[in-house]
Amino acid sequence: MKMTPLFQKVLLASSLSLLMGCGQTEEMSEDAVEQMSVAQTQEQELLRGLHTCEAEEVGELIEHSCYHAEYGPFVSVSAAAPGSTTLPNVNASHTAFNITLPQGTSFGYSGSVTFRPMESTEYAFLLSRLRGLKIYDGNTLIAQECSYLISESACGSLRRLLKADLEAGKVYRLEFQALLPENASFTLLVEEAAHDHEE
Repeated sequence: MKMTPLFQKVLLASSLSLLMGCGQTEEMSEDAVEQMSVAQTQEQELLRGLHTCEAEEVGELIEHSCYHAEYGPFVSVSAAAPGSTTLPNVNASHTAFNITLPQGTSFGYSGSVTFRPMESTEYAFLLSRLRGLKIYDGNTLIAQECSYLISESACGSLRRLLKADLEAGKVYRLEFQALLPENASFTLLVEEAAHDHEE
């Protein structure tokens, strides 16, 4: 989904007004707006560079994951704030993790969890929000294979699917960000993409 330049300007201008109205100094507000702009640009570039997953490759996976997003099992997870040394994990398969991001110190919300794959294969990360995630192996950003926007008719509980190849036994850091409070709480499912998901 590509944001138009006019929409970006309106979003940044309204964010600046909100920050100034909350007692921030003008200098801090300009820094916060600049950081938000950089974060938005980086995420748009990441998503723009991704191939769109083929619908026939992800249909069964979305159907299976949608069941868990709606019926569980559910686990509530408070993501760790940036710089934390202890991060909660989302290792359980066939589980809907209800993730809450902590409020950031300068703007928005951000947090991380970990995931340790059982097998070396392609994994799908399904989210109930449009904004994706970044996957790190240590400090190295892992390339995502493809992205897919999930329609309301395909699943009312999930909005985005991302795929990435991961190695068994490694601990990956999943990093999330949100500018608005309504995007700071969401559902995440992690499933093996190649696994047979027929029930």
